[in-house]
Parts: sequence; structure tokens; C-alpha cells
Amino acid sequence: MSHAWLVLGLLVFLGGHSLRVFAPAWRDARVAAMGEKPFKAVYSLVAIAGFVLLVWGYAQARGGEPVLLWVPPLGLRHAVSLLTLPAFILLVAAYLPGNHFKARLGHPMLLAVKLWALAHLLVNGWLHGVLLFGGFLLWAIVCFRAARRRAPAPGGGRWLPTIASVVLGAVLWAGFVFHLHKLLIGVAPFG
Repeated sequence: MSHAWLVLGLLVFLGGHSLRVFAPAWRDARVAAMGEKPFKAVYSLVAIAGFVLLVWGYAQARGGEPVLLWVPPLGLRHAVSLLTLPAFILLVAAYLPGNHFKARLGHPMLLAVKLWALAHLLVNGWLHGVLLFGGFLLWAIVCFRAARRRAPAPGGGRWLPTIASVVLGAVLWAGFVFHLHKLLIGVAPFG
């Protein structure tokens, strides 16, 4: 039962973020009926509720009676931390227009989520970690495949936003892995 809230949170959060993939006609009908802004408001409330459930469910599962599925090798933790560096760069690239990552890959945020989830899945042998990171990995794979089938965004990349993506992503990554991860999650990736 301790994992039920986590699973519910994943279903609500990722389910809401999957409407464009699994129910595009239903989503478009809701936008047409409600209007774009009211739809986005309801969508945001559902996403926030799902996120709160998922964080709370993860904390409950982690603090209750966690189930260990496997023990990852300790040395893998440092290697996996390096996998999150390109994830941060791709995450920044998703928000900086005109960069080569977005022009070439089309959906850098989904690739960032895939890298982040895979990295954390490799070093987390607890059931609650497998549910969380495995759920996000599966979601990102399905959404990336669906997004690649849609028409690509026109235009090529420019170097300045590409370099800015790399620099800003690396700075954010360093701040997170060396300081914020321990503070927020309780685990020091390189410590």
C-alpha cells in the first residue's frame, strides 16, 4: 500500500502530460470547448496535483517499508552522475530558441528526461525508485516516439544559443550535483 500513492501520482502527472499522445482528439475538443487559457489552467492544476501526489507517495514509500530489488555497484554512482550532465544541457536547450540541439533533435526535453531517468534507474535498486524513474523513462520513450512522428520544427540552429545551452546547462548541473541534490534529496552524488 505504501507505493499506491506514488503510482497514483505517476498516473495523474504523466497521464496529464500524455494527452497529446494518447488522446489528441479529446484534448483538442476540450481546448475548443473550454478555450485555451481555461484548459491550461485545469491542466496545470492536474499536473500540480499529480506532482504533489508523486512526491508525497515517493516520500511515503521511501520512509515506510522500502523494498530492495537489487544493490547497484557503488562505483556506478559517479559514472551515472555524469550522465545527468547532458540531461541538464538538453533541458536548457529545450527553452533556448534557435539552438542546434532543438533543430537537430527536435525534442531535447524528452531526451533530457530519458537520460535523467535512465541514470537514476541504474543506481536505484529500491522499488519506489524503479517505479518513479522507470515510469518517467517509459513515458519519455513513448512521448519522444510520438513527437518524432509529428512535423519537425522548421529552421536550423545558431551557435550562440547552442553554446549558451551547454554553458548554462553545465553550470546548473554543477550547482545541482554538488549542492542542491544533497539538500533536496538527501543524497550527495559525488560525496
